[in-house]
Amino acid sequence: MSPSETSRYVRLRVELLLEVTDDDQLTGAALERVEADEFMADDERTHARSAVREDEAEALAYLVEPVDLVGAVPGVELAQASWTSEKVEHDPGADLWDLDEEDEDEDQDEEDEEEDRLDDVRP
Repeated sequence: MSPSETSRYVRLRVELLLEVTDDDQLTGAALERVEADEFMADDERTHARSAVREDEAEALAYLVEPVDLVGAVPGVELAQASWTSEKVEHDPGADLWDLDEEDEDEDQDEEDEEEDRLDDVRP
């Protein structure tokens, strides 16, 4: 496949687990961001204030900006971004960060698809 036929887009998946060490500081910073957003409608601002005060995950979502993650990377431009935040339980001793797990699932899916294609052409 020539370079002109390949996609110029790359999906970068990042998963972070953050510990909230100061609820008030996090909430205060998020409220400041909400207040400073000159493009936010009044009814949306009221909802945002409430959400930020009630849930640290919501507060964090108002502070994380994907453009900040890749803005200084040369040769790329952010085309689209989405992100979520949620409260989760965390056991530091648990083996939740098996980075190869997703790759193994994808490899198995590809093997299954290849087997299905072969089954379709076998007599």
